[in-house]
Amino acid sequence: MAKLNERMKEIFSSQNILVLGTADLKGTPNVVPVGAVKILDDETVLVSDQFFLKTLSNLRENPKVAISFWEAEKGEGYQIKGEAAIQTEGKIFEETVKWIEEMGRKMGHPLKSKGAVVIRITEIYNVSPGPDAGRRLD
Repeated sequence: MAKLNERMKEIFSSQNILVLGTADLKGTPNVVPVGAVKILDDETVLVSDQFFLKTLSNLRENPKVAISFWEAEKGEGYQIKGEAAIQTEGKIFEETVKWIEEMGRKMGHPLKSKGAVVIRITEIYNVSPGPDAGRRLD
């Protein structure tokens, strides 16, 4: 299993928006910006589902996902690939519901999480410009 290092976690956590990619069973891609994301541990990230439609359909058909994130000022970025599990009950889901409600209060409009998408990281790639772009890091 691939693990995020401290620099990857720093960049991931500093971003307001990350990019989540999914695909259906036919391979039709779908890419969406996501802001309700957090690291659970070095091998697991969480994305809250407030508005997923095609993404949720894809996740139900095909749990393989990719998330891309970068720090533009330093030209440093990464892509993680993994296996997603949708949780709509249990501790992680309940904690996600509370987190998203609080996020909505801070933003001044209500938000509600429909599910916690828990992603087990399987691969990590460099997406920084240069000769190592696209290189697998794990």
